[in-house]
Amino acid sequence: MEFLYEYGLFLAKAITFVIAFGAIVVIIASSAMKQGHKKGHLEITDLSEHYKEVEEEVIHHLLTKEQLKDKEKRDKKAAKEQAKADKASVKDESSETQQARTFVVDFKGSIDAKEVTSLREEITAILMVANEKDEVFVRLETGGGMVHGYGLASSQLDRIRQANIPLTVAVDKVAASGGYMMACVANKIVSAPFAILGSIGVIAQVPNFNKILKKNDIEFEQITAGEFKRTLTMFGENTEKGREKFSQEIEDTHQLFKDFVAEHRPSLDIAKVATGETWFGSKAKVMGLVDEIITSDDYLFKASKSSKVVGVKFATKKGLAEKLSKAASMSAESFISKIWQNNRIFPS
Repeated sequence: MEFLYEYGLFLAKAITFVIAFGAIVVIIASSAMKQGHKKGHLEITDLSEHYKEVEEEVIHHLLTKEQLKDKEKRDKKAAKEQAKADKASVKDESSETQQARTFVVDFKGSIDAKEVTSLREEITAILMVANEKDEVFVRLETGGGMVHGYGLASSQLDRIRQANIPLTVAVDKVAASGGYMMACVANKIVSAPFAILGSIGVIAQVPNFNKILKKNDIEFEQITAGEFKRTLTMFGENTEKGREKFSQEIEDTHQLFKDFVAEHRPSLDIAKVATGETWFGSKAKVMGLVDEIITSDDYLFKASKSSKVVGVKFATKKGLAEKLSKAASMSAESFISKIWQNNRIFPS
């Protein structure tokens, strides 16, 4: 009897919470609908100009007045020559006379890879103007996540390869699991020495509360059509046959992952690297997962000497609902990140 009383009290609290939460969701959804659908916009940043401005500022503080005057004269002369060259290149629209460009895209992925929405817009914009002399440089940071989300993100990067435009992926911190699935599409992968790469594996975890329900005389019913419509469940009693089927699905997904990596980086010993392990950048280079050890900062600074470096970002104005959702997502990801740091495992 005491159990029923406590259970009833708990149920009442739970229902109250659900109703309150539902009311908040309705208010937020209503507000979002009133705001209407907001389209995003492209933000183009001249990173080459940024590097020049930084260089000029430093030089200004280092040179004497006489040296600055001499430099200003040389700069004016160089500017005139450049203006003439630019004018000539406008008349001659052939790609041979155009300066090579490096298009920079940032991808900091969440578990569901929702950032692919912006990535596809950025890549589409780049493909409209880029040619084979140019380069697309992706600064990638993600520990992976849902297979279908990162599969689509990888396919977006493959659009660049299909257009015969050189693609470089830079990993300063982490590109593991789904992150490496994206990275391996590139013609070239560069990495910081202590960046984390690899985790070519798949993991799935499902808690089961069936014993707790049985202990408290609570029945759980689930009706499905199709033998394997549901293999493992959180509340029902799992069967050995269901476990075997679920395990086979995980193995099949892992095989697809391995085939995908092997196709894009055929020189890899896939059996050696597809164990679910991760490696730091320096070791990853030895394993063949990375082509060069260099930070994205150094790479772009060097690129700015010979090409025009341009940042491309698709930005959208976020409504109240999105802001709250992002805050909750960041909290969850922070929690998962802490677990990963302690256990060194990645979701796939």
